Amino acid sequence: MNSRDESPWGMAATVCRIDLAQANGHIHSQMAQLAMPRAYKKGESMTTMARYQPLHCIKQLTITSLALGAWLLASTAGANEKESPKGHFALPEEGNMVGEVYTVTAGSEDTLLDIARLHNVGYEEIRMANPDVSIWVPGEGTEVTIPGQFILPDEPRTGIVINVAELRLYYYPEVSNGETSRVETYPIGIGRDAYNTPLGITKTTMRLENPAWYPPASIRREAAERGDPPPAVVPPGPDNPLGQYAILLDIPGYLIHGTNQPDGIGMRASRGCIRMHSEDIESVFWRVPVGTQVNIIDAPVKVGWGAAGEAYVQAFTATDEQAFGMETLLNVVSLIEEHNGDGAHVINYEQVREILENANGQIVPLS
Repeated sequence: MNSRDESPWGMAATVCRIDLAQANGHIHSQMAQLAMPRAYKKGESMTTMARYQPLHCIKQLTITSLALGAWLLASTAGANEKESPKGHFALPEEGNMVGEVYTVTAGSEDTLLDIARLHNVGYEEIRMANPDVSIWVPGEGTEVTIPGQFILPDEPRTGIVINVAELRLYYYPEVSNGETSRVETYPIGIGRDAYNTPLGITKTTMRLENPAWYPPASIRREAAERGDPPPAVVPPGPDNPLGQYAILLDIPGYLIHGTNQPDGIGMRASRGCIRMHSEDIESVFWRVPVGTQVNIIDAPVKVGWGAAGEAYVQAFTATDEQAFGMETLLNVVSLIEEHNGDGAHVINYEQVREILENANGQIVPLS
């Protein structure tokens, strides 16, 4: 949860509740009837109020516009120079890694979160890649590392794969015969403690544009205890924690959706749903067919292979149920030995153990 907004309905608080009647061709008329006047201010948090201040609005508009502009610019360049938007890659012919780590220079007004959003990474990713840089005031001229390299999950490359340990979504769009297979990857927010995002294979069941949000009983109860009850329904708009787009999953109450709390992308901050930046959910929303497989996994350790067969290991913070130990170490070593076969070089057990202990999300080449 974004610590700067304590309003119980400022969270993408879910188990998400929406009005399924919207799917029956009445979305726009219903939203017009449900729209609340801006005069409603009871219990409004500072973050919510700030969204209506000119400077904040300009900044948010600028960030979103820059991100969308970068996507469009990259798309245009792709037609001419075979480049792709950030986070979009052709599947590798050899190995299982895409992208690269690079650096950018912070401007005087930048925060690490601004930079992260523009470069397709989330809060934890940018923080762990830059442990000595201030999140809020990195400082003009500061070199910021962008962890833009990814080890593809060891799962079938179809539909959507979500690795909750990594706080990242991978989308493998269907391609025509003769077209290069590709992957798109996006930072996400997931369920916090006690509201873990459920694991398993499911599918998408419905797409909703401009969904209304109905605070569930748990949120209403918690808010009432604070003496600050939420409205019965939050219509589309800047106060709606679902954002403009929602993709329903075949798990009751769980969605992939936008957010009005972009700082929470890359955090365990929701009540179980998967949050995406507004520009990211808009990008995939129109291209993910109903019935698309969604594979939600918890893989805190990944082993990568470069084009020349070199090995890499990446570890994220494990949950209590998956605390790293000797078994994890042996599993990683076994994967490396299996891949290298008879030509395997001596594995540095101490290096692998150190990578697992640090669990800082960095992709480390094995010596």
